[in-house]
Amino acid sequence: MMSSEHLTCSWLQQLLVVLLKLCLTFAGPLRPLNGTDCTAKGPASYILVFTGHWSPQAFPKQYPLFRPPAQWSKLIAVSHNRHFRLWEDGAPASAGVQSFAEVGVTVELMKAAKEARKRRAVGAMHRTAGIPNGIGHSSTELLMQPRGSLLSLMVKIIPSPDWFVGVDSINLCEGSQWKQEVNIDLHPYDAGTDSGFTFSSPNYPTIPQENITKITSEMPNHPANSFYYPRLKELPPIASIRISQQSRSSDRQVLMSNHILPNSINPRHFSVTPLDCEVSFWSSWGLCLGPCSRGGVRHRTRYILLRPANAGVPCPELEEQSECVAHSCMRLQ
Repeated sequence: MMSSEHLTCSWLQQLLVVLLKLCLTFAGPLRPLNGTDCTAKGPASYILVFTGHWSPQAFPKQYPLFRPPAQWSKLIAVSHNRHFRLWEDGAPASAGVQSFAEVGVTVELMKAAKEARKRRAVGAMHRTAGIPNGIGHSSTELLMQPRGSLLSLMVKIIPSPDWFVGVDSINLCEGSQWKQEVNIDLHPYDAGTDSGFTFSSPNYPTIPQENITKITSEMPNHPANSFYYPRLKELPPIASIRISQQSRSSDRQVLMSNHILPNSINPRHFSVTPLDCEVSFWSSWGLCLGPCSRGGVRHRTRYILLRPANAGVPCPELEEQSECVAHSCMRLQ
């Protein structure tokens, strides 16, 4: 006959098994503890290619030709997990994002990333040299780890008040597999720290600071804005990135340097963006010339604010005349 102590121990074991099954049922599948949901067995090597598509054909309005001409800053990329954010649409810009978006300085951004790396939230930091034209390529190689399979990046639009393009927390890992290739079209963002409307606007701090927002063909909704194209449903991509997985050999220790581009890059062609003529309001009517009762006329004028381009609507007449009215006649003394 079994002792009471043995029966109690057996009953407790059975109870623990039932409780464990219930916990597993309600908890669902086990999730990795690295903050990325990536269960890949090893790292992956990628080459990231940034391509600028900023041309006067695609973006004719106020296209910067000099002092400085249209160009791109250095690219800043960070691999990380879900406990770090380089930037986020709809959230306030950090001090590092503000400094980079306004003047292209990376010190604060890198400082924040290094602090996060101490907490193991950030894996590696990468950068490429700037591009001296609106159209061009830059590249760098990435070594992605399962514990930090998210990638974020930023590139400043030069010149601009606080505008940039970027990617926020794209995951290059899907379950246990690394993605072979990712292509993303990039559109401009406003950091919300400077209120300038045009590429060459002087520094005009936004007080209070606003959130980071995507710039569209109608937002900000102001004709003076350099990206204001009300005829377009959406802006064409101003830039793009391609992230392609590379084969890794055991004897290869040195990462590829920047600006080494894959052989398969082909230029992309976008339809031209029509730019309509913009003119000022009419001036007030001038005084009458000639006798009021016998064919006297008066004139008013307006001037061109923005010349048309790419088959946009041409400019209307800039001068108009009308018959005189008695109260506007010049009386000879």
